[in-house]
Amino acid sequence: MDCYTANWNPLGEETFYRKLELYSMEWGLREDLRDCVVAAAPYGGPIALLRNSRRDKIPGARPLLEIYSSSGLLLASVPWKSGRLVHLGWTAGEDLLCIQEDGTVLVYNLFCEFKRHFSMGNEVLQNHVLEAQVFHTEFGTGVAILTGALRFSLATNIDDLKLRRLPEVPGLQKPPPCWAVLSQDRVTMVLLAVGQELFLLDNTSCSVVEKFCEFNTGIRSPPKQMVWCTRPRSRQRAVVLAWERQLMVVGNSSECIRFVLDEDSHLVPELDGVRILSRTSHEFLHEIPEASQEIFRIASMAPGALLLEAQKEYEKESQKADEYLREIREQQLLPEAVGQCIEAAGYEHEPETQKSLLRAASFGKCFLDKFPPEGFVRMCQDLRVLNAVRDYQIGIPLTFTQYKQLTIEVLLDRLVLRRLYPLAIRICEFLRLPEIQGVSRILAHWACYKVQQKDKSDEEVAQAINQKLGDTAGISYSDIATRAYDCGRAELAIKLLEYEPRSGEQVPLLLKMKRSKLALGKAIESGDTDLVYTVVLHLKNELNRGTFFMTLQNQPVALSLYRQFCRHQERETLKDLYNQDDNHQELGNLHVQGGYCEQRIEGRVAALQNALDEFYKAKNDFAAKATEEQIKLLRLQRHLQEELDKPYLDLSLHDTVATLILDGHHKRAEQLYRDFRIPDKRYWWLKINALATRGDWEEMEKFSKSKKSPIGYLPFVEVAVKHHNRYEAKKYAPRVPPEQRVKAFVLVGDLEQAAEAAIERKNEAEMSLVLARCSAGTDGAVAEKLNRARAQLLKK
Repeated sequence: MDCYTANWNPLGEETFYRKLELYSMEWGLREDLRDCVVAAAPYGGPIALLRNSRRDKIPGARPLLEIYSSSGLLLASVPWKSGRLVHLGWTAGEDLLCIQEDGTVLVYNLFCEFKRHFSMGNEVLQNHVLEAQVFHTEFGTGVAILTGALRFSLATNIDDLKLRRLPEVPGLQKPPPCWAVLSQDRVTMVLLAVGQELFLLDNTSCSVVEKFCEFNTGIRSPPKQMVWCTRPRSRQRAVVLAWERQLMVVGNSSECIRFVLDEDSHLVPELDGVRILSRTSHEFLHEIPEASQEIFRIASMAPGALLLEAQKEYEKESQKADEYLREIREQQLLPEAVGQCIEAAGYEHEPETQKSLLRAASFGKCFLDKFPPEGFVRMCQDLRVLNAVRDYQIGIPLTFTQYKQLTIEVLLDRLVLRRLYPLAIRICEFLRLPEIQGVSRILAHWACYKVQQKDKSDEEVAQAINQKLGDTAGISYSDIATRAYDCGRAELAIKLLEYEPRSGEQVPLLLKMKRSKLALGKAIESGDTDLVYTVVLHLKNELNRGTFFMTLQNQPVALSLYRQFCRHQERETLKDLYNQDDNHQELGNLHVQGGYCEQRIEGRVAALQNALDEFYKAKNDFAAKATEEQIKLLRLQRHLQEELDKPYLDLSLHDTVATLILDGHHKRAEQLYRDFRIPDKRYWWLKINALATRGDWEEMEKFSKSKKSPIGYLPFVEVAVKHHNRYEAKKYAPRVPPEQRVKAFVLVGDLEQAAEAAIERKNEAEMSLVLARCSAGTDGAVAEKLNRARAQLLKK
């Protein structure tokens, strides 16, 4: 801590840079980095090397593509068997892009497993690739190409490949010594140097760029590499230039910082600095953050610096601690001091320095009443996570700034990509992330990786996955089974689906695997009719007709649902199903329904005749007789319609007879009554209602005298009263039987006769009915008579 500022290097008056060692590399490189194609992913990502590519030390040896962690641990390697490689680069999702001379781009994952490839177009294929760069924008990962024709082409998103050819650069006779891809306001441009001038290429034009500043390095040879270095404090950029044995940091001032390099190095630009790779070391160059500068600057009187000193003196049990603390509190800067120490702890790479600063912050918090603890707790959590992933065995040297930009979700994704499942789960549990976002998601990725292991049997893998995952929330066994099927392990996929509680997730994969019968069983077990329909229709398209019908025979639920579907959509198929089952009753019903869809009467009669035959085969005499009579009625209705020129078709027998009576065709109605053996009571009710509706009271009276009424004569009274003709109703009241006569006289309004009939029957209930209808003004005599009769009846 005493020599903390020893490696600080000033750039200008207020800015300092430092170079700290992240890892001592033990990757055993024999070649210099200049003899390899090198690419390192941002945010402390992996390093890709193609060895033996530029200077073959062993004649005929194949180049070796290797991927290392940032700490130099080998993740994977594979011999390079493709064409001549021009450039390596990493996507935002840590996939490796290998750009070949013919414009083909091969995509590998972290473990050198080939994923896919794409081409940069015919023009690039014809002219070849001279140089290439991989860049990142808000659209995704892009690729820029300089062809042999000295033209630039680029694609801003390799996942949605759309190639753009940029305008020609005037005066460009050879590849530019330096060029870079820039993105501003959603527009991607290429900045390049031609001689002493800078040009900016966009979609439509090539323009000369005015120089912002100029710096003379004093070195005659051009730099081997030149990258941007963001300056968080001043929010400006510096440029880092590398030669074989020298490194230079240049800002927008006339000053620079020079570092001596012991060996050939490779620069990796980061969000808040530059990583420097060499055969033996991995370093990080960055601007000293303001909080760290305020605390550790020599002779600093900043609140954080005083608080740090106070804490150190307190540990020594020195009274100076109180003096420092009093000085801070007198200026009311204690909250600021605590905040500075917490912030500075985040920027430190060494755990001891982090602890020292956090102890100082904790010491200062003790003297504050209302200092919110969330910031301190969150910083402690973040640093524990950062220190865990910076470990040599993990090799992700994230800074606090990069970590916040990357987010914990993306960091977990990167740990999963590296198959570091235990660490990812421990981080989730430590940060108490929701299961669906944290542990469950990671376990699902682990299971998808587990099914790719071919050294264990399907049963062992399925049991291991279920034992680990159990019923963890957010886990989809169907997704894991899908991965197993994609890996060619169909039986394992079926075993995993047994653990999937949702049938709706099981069935689609079983159909994809062509296990349709098993899918049908699962769909029926689920009780979801939509799911059953999905499987049945899939089977219908997959199997021939006979096999399909036989399959349904063994599944009554599916067969029933399919019949229901055919009833609405495919009636002919339903006929085939009933024929196959010899179900003559349902075939007859189907012919009846089909007959009434026919517009022509001949077609309808023919369909009903077919139905009649089926009902006879089914030995359903009632249905056969009803169908036979319906055929007879249809023919009669057609005859009536043709003869009387009035619509009779589609009327029921009842309505046909009623219509004939209403139209005055009494003989024809009588004929139907006899032909169809309509019950007497039904016919009499039908006729008196029709005659009353027609107002043919004379015919109604004649009909009442034709023979003894099977329904009595009260209905005549009721129908006449209903049609507001009490005069006609009175004709039938005396003919009503004694037990109904009181009601009949009440209906026609003859209360005196009603009273006489009630007294004659000596029925108290009937007397009360008549009394209820009597009014005091007009029916007093009738009421008195009834009351006397009731009194005498009660005495007895």
